[in-house]
Amino acid sequence: MELTVNSVARTVQSPPLSSLLTVLREELDITSPKAGCESGGCGACTVLVDGQPRRSCLTAVCAVDGAEVTTVEGLGTPEDLSRVQQAFIHHYAAQCGFCTDGLIVAATAYVGGGGSADTGDIGEALAGHYCRCTGYVKILEAVAAVARGDTFDTASTASSANNTYVTIAGAES
Repeated sequence: MELTVNSVARTVQSPPLSSLLTVLREELDITSPKAGCESGGCGACTVLVDGQPRRSCLTAVCAVDGAEVTTVEGLGTPEDLSRVQQAFIHHYAAQCGFCTDGLIVAATAYVGGGGSADTGDIGEALAGHYCRCTGYVKILEAVAAVARGDTFDTASTASSANNTYVTIAGAES
């Protein structure tokens, strides 16, 4: 089978009914799609297939023969992040990171499809993506900012003077 993954033509040797998730991770060594629930419910394995979000754990690789598959690695580079990646950094929308790649991919499809900055609409678009760390507020803020066309200075975000630091009483520095 032939498919294009992150703009690179690839020949896949795995059996046709292997999950796209397994092929990406084990054959092509692309590890951003995560094996969370492996039943399509958590969203950690989400990739774009011809621009549309798809759960790679439920997709047989034969179903994407000839397709363009995009993972988070294909959205930008460390030197040239996509707008959604920039927004997630700027808004501190990631914590442990397990769900982040799937959320960024799904948010990219939402915004790319003309999605609005309405947090209710964003919530519907990202339904089925589970994050146990953030509580979703920062994720919704990040996607809304991209939909509004905000700009982001991710170079200064981490060292911003607006960051709040907590000192634990009795802790020694």
